[in-house]
Amino acid sequence: MDAETPPILRIESVAKSFGPVVAVDGISIDVRENEFFALLGPSGCGKTTLLRMLAGFETPSAGRILLDGKDISPLPPEKRPLNLMFQSYALFPHMSVRQNLSYGLEMERLAKTEVRRRVDETLAMTDLTAFADRKPDQLSGGQKQRVALARALVKRPKVLLLDEPLGALDKKLREKMQLELKRMQHEAGITFIIVTHDQEEALVMADRMAILKDGRLLQCGSPEDIYEAPADRFVANFIGVMNFIDGTVSDGVFEAEGLRLALVDAKPGPATLAVRPENVAIGPPGERLSGTVADIAYHGLDRVLHVQTAASHAPLQVRVPASGETAYRTGEALSLKIDPARCRLFARGAA
Repeated sequence: MDAETPPILRIESVAKSFGPVVAVDGISIDVRENEFFALLGPSGCGKTTLLRMLAGFETPSAGRILLDGKDISPLPPEKRPLNLMFQSYALFPHMSVRQNLSYGLEMERLAKTEVRRRVDETLAMTDLTAFADRKPDQLSGGQKQRVALARALVKRPKVLLLDEPLGALDKKLREKMQLELKRMQHEAGITFIIVTHDQEEALVMADRMAILKDGRLLQCGSPEDIYEAPADRFVANFIGVMNFIDGTVSDGVFEAEGLRLALVDAKPGPATLAVRPENVAIGPPGERLSGTVADIAYHGLDRVLHVQTAASHAPLQVRVPASGETAYRTGEALSLKIDPARCRLFARGAA
């Protein structure tokens, strides 16, 4: 996506306090047109409060929310060209799928022919045409999720807000619906902003994502940027699996018990080395870092070796192919090789 594309939605220094509690602390984010954008963070980080301010259900204590350059902060929800899809779906149980989709358009007093055309288009896009005459209690969880999405899409909002939309689904269906959401977002050509605490969900669906903690924005970028170059230790630990090794940097060399690693532009002092399991290799005897296999976890396509070393109190995780010729055993002595180009270094004590 072109980084120069002007934002359809601009969040400018937005803050929200509830009495002495600061839920959102001066966040600024630009969201581009037709982008799938994720707000990601642990419970209580402020992501849902921020979404509710975008929808108009909460008023910012400070800052502005601009849509197409116009400040929508003072507008009530019904005056904003945004739709919020709730996790609970909130479908009308006494209405058919078609009636659920038609209701909002009829309230806008659109012509019957236009209502039917838009409903038919949206039913087809969301693969619901065959279920148009069913009531919600005759649908599966995944079908209800698609109806709720279709009801939001049929009104053609400029931005669709989704609050944990897949939270009620089981793992297999959730994974399927992640790809479905991405497909529908692309076909509809509408900007999606999704709130989730699920890092894998955000990595799969988002063009870009923002990581929040304690009401503050820690990092914003593509999934690849955030996974490969986390801004701090919290982000590194929150996104994916990361090994951490505490040590000291001196003369451009990171040192921990049993480990010396030359790093470019490393600042001297106490530091924490961060490395992903896939960036730790099994090396020949005597190379780099010695350890012993404490546990082995099978993950289908790969195995994760938990290797106890002198460099870290916690075992280091090493990802190896499950189909590899080498059969590793608990208690086996290994030598680990860490690629310095694939590491991150954080000042000790950093978040």
